[in-house]
Amino acid sequence: MNKRRSFIKKTALAGTAIATLPNYTFGISNSILKEKLNVGMIGVGLRGSNHMNNLLQRDDVNIIAICDIDDARIQIALSDISKAGGAKPMTFGKDSKDYLNLLALPELDAVIIATPWLLHTRMAVDAMKAGKYTGVEVSAANTLEECWDLVNTHEETGSHLMILENVNYRRDILAVLNMVKQNVFGELMHFRCGYQHDLRHVLLNDGKDAYGKGVEFGDKGISESKWRTQHSVLRNADVYPTHGLGPIAVMDNINRGNRFQSLTSHATKARGLHNYIVENGGIDHPNAKVNFRMGDVITSTIETTNGETIIVTHDTTLPRPYSLGFRVQGTSGLWEVDGNRIYVEGKSKPHEWDVADDWLTKYDHPLWKKYGEHALGAGHGGMDFFVDNAFIESAKANVAPPMDAYDAAAWSAVTPLSELSIANNGEPQDFPDFTRGNWIQRNSYDWMKDSY
Repeated sequence: MNKRRSFIKKTALAGTAIATLPNYTFGISNSILKEKLNVGMIGVGLRGSNHMNNLLQRDDVNIIAICDIDDARIQIALSDISKAGGAKPMTFGKDSKDYLNLLALPELDAVIIATPWLLHTRMAVDAMKAGKYTGVEVSAANTLEECWDLVNTHEETGSHLMILENVNYRRDILAVLNMVKQNVFGELMHFRCGYQHDLRHVLLNDGKDAYGKGVEFGDKGISESKWRTQHSVLRNADVYPTHGLGPIAVMDNINRGNRFQSLTSHATKARGLHNYIVENGGIDHPNAKVNFRMGDVITSTIETTNGETIIVTHDTTLPRPYSLGFRVQGTSGLWEVDGNRIYVEGKSKPHEWDVADDWLTKYDHPLWKKYGEHALGAGHGGMDFFVDNAFIESAKANVAPPMDAYDAAAWSAVTPLSELSIANNGEPQDFPDFTRGNWIQRNSYDWMKDSY
């Protein structure tokens, strides 16, 4: 904790440096760098509290307002803030619209949105219209219309939006990005990624069984089972694409010299949640009669304008170990996260894998080399420290963040496009160009700098 607090003092020049960065968003001017940022939290559940507790370690942030319709979460947040020595914030949450009163606070500079998915876009749009620097959790949008809402509102208001995709800051991901930038794999050709995570105990949970064997959702569920499981009932789509796709999009310069061009998707039948209910609640349980629409494994293939392919997998309702399934392949070699292996032509023994550890250490990203010890305990292996730091430093300087409104739209668009493709027997779907052609000349964010 003390190391993370000292991080701000040790990197006092980082904010000044970021203020001099070019603004990559069209026609929006920068403001004077703020030394201290007034931040509001919309949603202080498990994910929102994680962000909040990271910000409480910083000397350049005041959390002045929090909002949640669950008073129990408000009380937990107030306790956490008090224990961290922070001033008591204003609280909002009397109804589903009270967040608008938080956004109306003139002294509020920035807001982090960590609410259920269906609320992300409308809250982010309202925050940008209120002139607040906006951070939104993943995924940022559920429909193509919402994707355009994010982009259009950003351009109309001049307010910046950052999608808070923490996996982009995972240590191995940034090391592989370093390898990509140094041409270790040659010309890029193919990628694989996804969200492969057994969430049956999350999607079906009544909070009564310490071993996660509850089979309730909706009104009888707790935490994410209150809202997330309903997507599995109603949608057959990849509803959570950005953990895998965000890092790959950065490696492949999407929206900055390249773009997603088309997508095809297919889904298996749905059995995982039904079987889990029968095994743990019995065949006569009412939820055993629920017809889950979302296939257990959804596979999407994206083609890019520059000729690469990306396979994205969503797999959350069958028994399996966790993996985001990364594979980065070029004309000179490839890296695969499963198996922790790498092959580089001319460096590896012919037709034999190398253990990736030595390569990942050699190409460790400057951010992790310089500040890795400060990230310990920040959540998700330390990557939450970096994503929150990038948000705060970008907001203090009021410059375009590393993952902006155009990225939020493009990465989130996989959900509605996969739904359309599956519904039409795998028919290809064209990706909208959310940059309106500017991807051709849009400057790439410098992911290799070490300031944040």
